[in-house]
Amino acid sequence: MVEPKIQAISYKITKLLPGNEYIFRVTAVNKYGVGEPLESEPVIARNPFTTPSAPSTPEASAITRDSIVLTWERPENNGGAEIEGYVLEKRDKDGIRWTKCNKKRLNDLRFRCTGLTEGHSYEFRVSAENAAGVGKPSAPTPYIKACDATYPPGPPNNPKVTDHSSTTVSLCWSRPIYDGGAAISGYIVEMKEAADDEWIICTPHTGVQATHYTVKKLKENAEYNFRICAVNCEGVGEHVDLPGSVIAAEKLEAPEIELDADLRKMVNVRATATLRLFVIIRGKPEPEVRWSKADGTLNERAQIEVTSSYTMLVIENVDRFDTGKYVLTLENLSGSKSAFINVRVLDSPSAPTNLEVKDVKRNSVSLSWEPPLIDGGAKISHYIVEKREQKRMAFTSVCTNCVRNSYIISDLQEGGRYYFRVLAVNELGVGLPASTDQVKVSEAPLPPGKIVLVDVTRHTVTLSWEKPDHDGGSKITNYIVEMQPKGDEKWTVCSEVKALEATIEGLTTGEEYSFRVIAVNDKGRSDAKPLAAPVVVKDITMEPIINLLFNTYSVKSGDDLKIDVPFKGRPQPEVSWKKDGQVLKQTTRVNVLTSKTSSKIVIKDATKEDVGKYEITLTNSVGTKTGEISVIILDKPGPPSNIKVDEVSADFICLSWDPPTYDGGCQINNYVVEKRDTTTTTWQIVSATVARTSIKVSRLTQGTEYQFRIAAENRYGKSHAIDSAPVVAQYPFEPPGSPTNLHVTHATKTGMLVVWGRPASDGGSPVIGYHVECKDQSSILWTKVNRGLLAEAQFKMTGIEEGLQYQFRVYAENIAGIGPCTKASEPVAARDPCEPPRNLRVTNITRTSVSLFWEKPEYDGGVKITGYIVERKELPNGRWLKCNFTNLQDTYFDVTGLTEDVQYDFHVIAKNSAELLSVPSENTGPVTVKDDVDPPTIILEDKFRQLVVIKAGDIIRIDAEITGRPLPVVSWSKDGKEIEAKARCEITSTNFATTLIVRDAIRRDSGQYVLTLHNVAGTRSVAINCKIMHYIVEKRETSRLAWTLVYGDMKATTCKVTKLLKGNEYIFRVRGVNKYGDGEALESEATKAMDPFTVPAAPTSVQVTSVTSEAMTICWERPVSDGGSSISGYVIEKREKTGLRWCRVNKKPVYDLRVKASHLREGCEYEYRVFAENAAGLSAPSIAYKQVAKERVEEPVFDISNEMRKTLIVRDGSSFTMTVPFRGKPIPSVTWTKPDVDLRVRAVIDTTDTFTSITLEKATRNDSGKYTVTLSSVAGTSSLTLNVRVLDSPGPPARVEVKEVTKTSATVTWDTPENEGGGPVKNYLVDFREASKKGWTRLTDTCHRLTYKVTDLQEGGVYYFRVTGENEYGVGVPAETKEGTKITGTEY
Repeated sequence: MVEPKIQAISYKITKLLPGNEYIFRVTAVNKYGVGEPLESEPVIARNPFTTPSAPSTPEASAITRDSIVLTWERPENNGGAEIEGYVLEKRDKDGIRWTKCNKKRLNDLRFRCTGLTEGHSYEFRVSAENAAGVGKPSAPTPYIKACDATYPPGPPNNPKVTDHSSTTVSLCWSRPIYDGGAAISGYIVEMKEAADDEWIICTPHTGVQATHYTVKKLKENAEYNFRICAVNCEGVGEHVDLPGSVIAAEKLEAPEIELDADLRKMVNVRATATLRLFVIIRGKPEPEVRWSKADGTLNERAQIEVTSSYTMLVIENVDRFDTGKYVLTLENLSGSKSAFINVRVLDSPSAPTNLEVKDVKRNSVSLSWEPPLIDGGAKISHYIVEKREQKRMAFTSVCTNCVRNSYIISDLQEGGRYYFRVLAVNELGVGLPASTDQVKVSEAPLPPGKIVLVDVTRHTVTLSWEKPDHDGGSKITNYIVEMQPKGDEKWTVCSEVKALEATIEGLTTGEEYSFRVIAVNDKGRSDAKPLAAPVVVKDITMEPIINLLFNTYSVKSGDDLKIDVPFKGRPQPEVSWKKDGQVLKQTTRVNVLTSKTSSKIVIKDATKEDVGKYEITLTNSVGTKTGEISVIILDKPGPPSNIKVDEVSADFICLSWDPPTYDGGCQINNYVVEKRDTTTTTWQIVSATVARTSIKVSRLTQGTEYQFRIAAENRYGKSHAIDSAPVVAQYPFEPPGSPTNLHVTHATKTGMLVVWGRPASDGGSPVIGYHVECKDQSSILWTKVNRGLLAEAQFKMTGIEEGLQYQFRVYAENIAGIGPCTKASEPVAARDPCEPPRNLRVTNITRTSVSLFWEKPEYDGGVKITGYIVERKELPNGRWLKCNFTNLQDTYFDVTGLTEDVQYDFHVIAKNSAELLSVPSENTGPVTVKDDVDPPTIILEDKFRQLVVIKAGDIIRIDAEITGRPLPVVSWSKDGKEIEAKARCEITSTNFATTLIVRDAIRRDSGQYVLTLHNVAGTRSVAINCKIMHYIVEKRETSRLAWTLVYGDMKATTCKVTKLLKGNEYIFRVRGVNKYGDGEALESEATKAMDPFTVPAAPTSVQVTSVTSEAMTICWERPVSDGGSSISGYVIEKREKTGLRWCRVNKKPVYDLRVKASHLREGCEYEYRVFAENAAGLSAPSIAYKQVAKERVEEPVFDISNEMRKTLIVRDGSSFTMTVPFRGKPIPSVTWTKPDVDLRVRAVIDTTDTFTSITLEKATRNDSGKYTVTLSSVAGTSSLTLNVRVLDSPGPPARVEVKEVTKTSATVTWDTPENEGGGPVKNYLVDFREASKKGWTRLTDTCHRLTYKVTDLQEGGVYYFRVTGENEYGVGVPAETKEGTKITGTEY
C-alpha cells in the first residue's frame, strides 16, 4: 500500500527503483467499506530524458610550467534537459588513470588547470552533465607539455587617448591576453606624424612599466599616429595601432560639478561647528570658480580653496546667520555651470520680525510679531514674552509658553513706562530678542463726570464738572469746553481750562446754547460729556439750593462743633434754624453765623443736650428749601434697663436686659456684668466682655442669694450700672423617687442579672442613672456594686460565691441628687439553674386521663433532682395549673380528672435539692381528651428489609422502634414459632423499642424472623429474612475445563461479573460457605457474553449560534434513542461547501450539547453534522446544517432594569458605583459624559465586553446630575442617561448683592444656590465684617427668605457680607460680596 487516505484524485509516488516496471491500482473507500480497484498499465520507472552528448575536444592555450588554459564548445545534444555543468579530466602520459581537474562543477566553457608538474605531458577530455547524469567524454587532446613559453608577448589591448593638449597626448591600454609564457617587462610607445612614414620611439628603449603614458613636446595642431607593443624576456612583441590619428590641440570640456549625495540633501551643521563644502569639479580649460550666497552676502569668515579637480568652502564657528542656499558657479570658454547646496545651521532662532505694539490701554498692552526669518533649523515651538520697567535694568518673563504670534500683557502699572521684547524658542534653545521702544501704559481718559450749571447771566454761563472716573493712566492736562448755538450743527471751542470750572463769556442774551466738556491727557482726548439740557442765556431766578456737606456731624463731648451749610438762591434767601422741631435758641454756647453763600452754627463745649435733628430753612420769592442735619455727641452711654432673670438653677442663673436708651453716639462695644453675695458688699466681675444683652452666670453656690449689676460700655467709657433684685441659686426640681419592680431575672453560680423599673416620679428632672447595692442574706452590711452611674435599668452582678443567697436594692439619681432606695429584693441563691426535662411524650389517652412520659434533665444544676411538677393548661385561654400535689420522683405520670373532648397542653418542671426550679420543658402540644387508640407501627432500618446474611458464629441483632396507643404487646417468632429467651436468644423491649439478639449464629438460625405488635387498635407484623453463610462465585469458558474465582466472599445472592470477553460462552457456579465448610456448587446454563444494547439514534435539531467571521457554536438535541446504553459523548464534523472531506471539529469527546468551531475562513460556507456515541459505537450522522462564517451584527442595547433608571441617591463623602450591562456585535465602544466635567479625571471607568461601570470616590454636591453613557458601533448608537443626587449641604448662594444702603442700614439680597445639595435650602445664615477686621460676626442663622436687612451699621464704615445656605444635610459653602459696601446717607 502506498497511501491509505488520499483525499485528492491525483498522487505523486516516490522512492521507486529506476528501471523497474510497476503496476498501480486505486481503490475508493466510504463509510460502508472499500470499493473495487482500478489497475494501471505496466510502467517502467525512468527519467523522461537522457545524458547529453560529448562536448568538442578541448583546446589548450596559455601554457606555463604548472598550468594550462583549456577551452571547449557545448555538446550538440543536451539529452532533453539543460546542461548543469562540465567535468574536465586529465591523464599524465606516464599514467593510466583519468583524474578530475575541477573539484566544483564547471559552468563556464573555459578552465585554467593548475598544479601540473613541469616537463610532464598531459592529455585532457571533458564531459557534459544534466539531470540524467554525466554524458560521454569528448575525444582527448594531443599530449601537451607543461613548460614556460619562449615566445614574445601578444599585442596590448584597448589602446585609447585619455587626454590631449597643444603639446601632449596621454594614452592608456591594457595588458596583452598572451604574455608569451614570460612576464611582461615593459611597454614601448611609438609615434609618427600622419604625413611621415618613420616611427619614432617616445618611451625609453627598455619601455615603461605602467599601462599609460603621456607623449610630450609635440607640435601644436600637428596630426599624429601612435602604436604600442609589449616586451618580455624573449623580446618585443606584436604592436597594436591606436585607431585613427590625434591632433595635438587643447581639449575643450564644459565645466562639470559633481555633488556628493550628502550635498544634494540638506546639509545640517550645529552652531559653533565648522562648515566644509567639498565639491569635485572638471572642465577644460580649468574653469573659474565663484562661491556666493543666494539670499545675502557670503560671510567674511568664509575660506575658499580651489584646485583643478575640486573646490572647498570652509566657514568656522558657524551661527544661525550662516543658514541659506550656497551657490557654486564654474565658468570657462566652453560654458558655465551652477549648483546650489542648502545649509541649515542647527541653532536657536533669530529675532522675531515686525514686533509691533498694537493696542495700549491703561493697564495692558497688546503685542504682535511675525516668525523669525531663521528658525535655527528646527520648528519654532513657542515664544517667550518679557517686560522691563523703565526704572529697572532686568527683563522679567510675562509668558514663557506663548504659541501664537500675539500676546496681551495685562496687570501693568497704570501710567508706567515699559520696554517689551519677544524671543523665539526651538528645541535647540532660546533665540535672539526683538525689542520695542519705550511704551507708556495709558490711554485717553474717560469723559468728565457730572456737569452742573453753576450760574447764568445775560451774557455768561458758568459750568462746573467732576473729574473723569479714570484719567487713562496719564495725568489730565486740561479740559476743553465746546458750545453749539441752537440751530447750528457745528461745535466750537469756547474755553480751555485746567480747573474743574469755566465761565463762558460773550454770549447773546436770549439765545439757547448746548455745552459739552472734553478731558485731555498726553494720549489724546476723551469722549465729550454734554450738559444735560440746553441753557438759555438770561438773568434767572433760582429756588434756594442747600449744599449739605454732611448729613451727620459727630463730636466728642466737651469739644467745639461747627456746622457749615453752603447755599444758593436768587434773590438772596432768608435763613432760619430749628432743633428737634423747635426754633434754635442762641446762647453763649450756641451761635448762628449767616453770609450770602452759607450759614454756620458754632457750638462750644458740646454736651449730651446738643444731640438732635437740626433743620435749616431757606426762603425767597421763588420758593422754600429745607435741609436736615443730625448731631451726635460722642460720650459714654446711659445705663441698661429692665434686668430679667430668665432661668435659675443650682449653679447658674441666666440674665437678660434691654440696651441703654442713649448709646453715646456710637455702637455699644460690650456690657460689664458683676455679682455679689447678699451677705457681703464686695462686687465681683462676672464678665467685662459681654457682647449680647444676655448672659449665663455659672459656678454659683447652691442655696446662696446673689445680686447682679450691669453697665454698658462704648469706646468713650462705661455707663452707670443698674442693679437686679436678689436671686437664690437653687434647682427648680427635687431628687427622683425610688425605682420599682426590683427582681433577679437570671441567676447562675457565677453571676446574676438584676432588673428594675423607672421611678414613678423623676422629681421634675430626667433620671441620669442608678446605683445598685448588694448584700449576703445573712449579712447586715450593704455594699455598692456599680463603679460608675448605670444608664440602663439592669445590672449584671459577677464575682459572687456559689451557694450563697443575695439581696439587692437600687437608688435613682437626677441633677438634684440621689433619691430613696427600693426595698430589698427577694433572696436568690447563686447556683446554675436546673435544665428542663426532655422528650416529653403522651403515651396514652382516655376520656378522663392522659399518660405522660419524659426523660431526666441533662444537667441538674449541680445538686440532685428531688422531684417533678406536672402542669396543664386548658386551651385556648386557660392558665397553667399543677397536676401533682405530692412530690413526684418518677419520669411518668397519669393526669386524671380531665374533661372529655376538651383540649389540654402539658409541660413538666424539674426541681432540685437547692429548691431551684428549672424552666418548663417543651409543651406536648394540643391533646384532646377522649378514648383514642393508635394501631401499632414498626420502624426498621433499611438493611433489615433485604436479606440479612450473617456469617456463621456471628451475632444476629435486630432493632426496631415501636409505637401504638395503648402500648402494644410485643412478640417475636421464627418460622411460625414464638421465640423464647434462651441462652443464645435475648429479647429486650421498652415502651418505644424492642431488640432481638441471637448469639453464635448457626445454620439453623437461618430463616424468617417475625416481629408482631398487638393492641386494641390492631395488629402489625414485620418479617426479617436471615441467612447464615456467604458464597463463592466462579466462572469458566465452555472451551476450557479450569474454573476461575470471581468472588470469594459474596454475602448477597446476586452479583455482577465483569471483564468477560465479548462473544465468548461462559458457565458460572455458586457455593455456600459457613464456618463448617463449603457446600455443594450450583452451576448455570452456558451463556454468551454480548452487549445488551445497540448504537444510538442520530442527534436531532442541529443549529448554529454565535456566528462570527472565525468561529461559531453548534448546538443539537439528544438522540430519540440511546440504543440501550448511556451516551458517552458526541463527535462533530465540518466540511466546506466546496470541499469533499469531512473534518473533526472536536479532538476529545464532547459531553455537552454544544461545541465551538474556531479557526474558520471568513465568508466561507460550512456544513456541520453530529454523531452520538455509546458503548456500542457511533450513531448515524445527523442532518447537515449549513452556515456562512461572517460577523453577526447586533445593534448595541442596554440590559438594565427599571430600578436602575431611578435616581441614585448618595450621601456626601461616600463612594458609589453605577454598573450598566450591555450587548452588541461587534462589541461597541463606550463613553461616559457629564456636562462640564471630564469623567476620565474625576471618576474611575471600567469597561468589559458585557458591561461598563463608573466609580466616584468621596461624592460631593458637584457630583449630582445626569450621567450619560453612549454605546457606538457600526451597527448603531445607543445612549442612556442616569440621574445621581448627592445628599450634601448646598453650594454657594448666587448673586449676593447689597441694595438700599442708608446711613445705618443696608439690605443684602441673593438667589438660591445653583446646587442645592440634594435637598431644598430651608434656611440661610448671614454674616458681616468690617473692612478693617478679619473676623466675621453672625447677624442671623434663621433667615428663611432671599433678603435680609442689616441695621445698626456705623455710618461711613465699609462692610463685607456673606450668606450661607443650609438644608437638612448641613451648612453649605458661603458666598461673599466681592467689594466692600460703604454705609452712607441718601444725598439731597
